Amino acid sequence: MSRISQYFAARKGRKALISFLTAGDPTIEHTVPALHALVAGGVDILEVGIPFSDPEAEGPAIQASSERALHNGTTLVRVLKMIAEFRQTNADTPIVLMGYLNSILAMPDFPQRAQAAGVDGLIMVNLPPESAAQLQPQLQACDIDLIYLVAPTTTDERARFILENAAGFVYYVSLKGITGADNLDTQTVSSRLAELRQHTDLPLCVGFGIKTPETAEAVATFADGVVVGSALVNLLAEHVDSVEAGATALTESALALREGVDRGADRSSPGS
Repeated sequence: MSRISQYFAARKGRKALISFLTAGDPTIEHTVPALHALVAGGVDILEVGIPFSDPEAEGPAIQASSERALHNGTTLVRVLKMIAEFRQTNADTPIVLMGYLNSILAMPDFPQRAQAAGVDGLIMVNLPPESAAQLQPQLQACDIDLIYLVAPTTTDERARFILENAAGFVYYVSLKGITGADNLDTQTVSSRLAELRQHTDLPLCVGFGIKTPETAEAVATFADGVVVGSALVNLLAEHVDSVEAGATALTESALALREGVDRGADRSSPGS
């Protein structure tokens, strides 16, 4: 059982706060302290982005973070080293790598090396379930969950197929468009999650367009987890000259988001 499954099995009504940062941004030195700072602020699951030259699902903030990270010399090997360093003092917080398939194809023993570093889940934005027949068993053998995305445009039939193949949790993309967009319709997302729950017992976590404690609270009333990315990426980028200041800012932001998620959990209906 992965750390992700262990977390959700033991959460007892707690809604997950999931953060996203791009590894190596704004500098390589920022990443590990930033991850610890987010956990200190109440983040339950860490998403770590693998920098990629053409992140087509990302908005301007995360695209820019990938460019900065690549400019800093951040490779997949370095990303795994960062996670291994984080694991030296945190053996419990689940870590999900998020990126694009091209990033891992050049590393044939990726599942084994990711497991050794302390990775618990993988989101490959451009990897459909039909193309994962070889990779997914290899990840499962290493206790790494392959997490799939479901979008507003996903048909019911395809959603059921994705849910049948998913592991860890299901990442529901809350809106049509790219990360960091502002057109979040919580009522529509709530209705869609209710439909998806009829076909899976996996936790349903919502990302894209969640930037503030208020939106996190609204989403936490019906989702099992709330993913915040662009807002945190932008915040850390403001502190490129100080690792310590960046970490402090992230902890403060995570604390505010945590409070929002907890308020939403208090208002949530049974089974959501």
